[in-house]
Amino acid sequence: MTRRRWIADEFSGDRAALTGAHAAHLSRTLRARIGQQFEVACGDRVRRATVSSVQDERVEFALGEEVEAREAVPITLLLAVFKFDRMEWAIEKCTELNVTMIVPVIARRTEKHLALVASKRVERWRRIAREAAEQSRRIAPPEIGNPVKLSDALTLNTTMVTLTGASNLSVVNVPGDLRIVLAESEHEASLVDLLRAPFEVTSLALAVGPEGGWTGEELQSFATSHWMAASLGNTILRAETAAIAAVAIARAEL
Repeated sequence: MTRRRWIADEFSGDRAALTGAHAAHLSRTLRARIGQQFEVACGDRVRRATVSSVQDERVEFALGEEVEAREAVPITLLLAVFKFDRMEWAIEKCTELNVTMIVPVIARRTEKHLALVASKRVERWRRIAREAAEQSRRIAPPEIGNPVKLSDALTLNTTMVTLTGASNLSVVNVPGDLRIVLAESEHEASLVDLLRAPFEVTSLALAVGPEGGWTGEELQSFATSHWMAASLGNTILRAETAAIAAVAIARAEL
């Protein structure tokens, strides 16, 4: 039987714990009991775990043997901010498809009121990603950055974003030896064509625009920053559909 997987809030040695609302879901809603067995992700490792203590907002585990976990090619998703309900759905599904990092981007066609309040939604996006990661048995949820302007997200060789972790603020490199921007105006190269590159892809970055797509000026900025443009086909997709389709195709090809 496949055991449900949880992502530990705390872990040290052979002990781990869920805390706060995360623990409350297991203790109250799922009625966890001492002796019940799960899998618990602790950093970059997954271990079998037995519930050793249950409180309303704290569930503790005794950790056992390590569970083998496969590594996948890292995929970073630059996702232009669009209507929040649809964006949340895209974040959930792209997490299930094992995207590694999501960078919310303020694009030229992002609605102004959404751009103004996007930073207030980040913690909600992270909660959605965490729940989706546990449901899909991932080791960890994707890192989700604070919203940045496209001009700030793109540099010639390296994309930099600010990520907020559980306890600190850090600046990290976004991986991507192959960088692809999805563009409705691209009529020659498809996403599949570019993914079948004549070299081994060790990390991938995908960029999906807002409703209405990227502007010509933005696509030029991508080209200047060494991104390649690709099409998802002749039909016009909603932003959330394009994001999910692109990640699914990438996972299948890689």
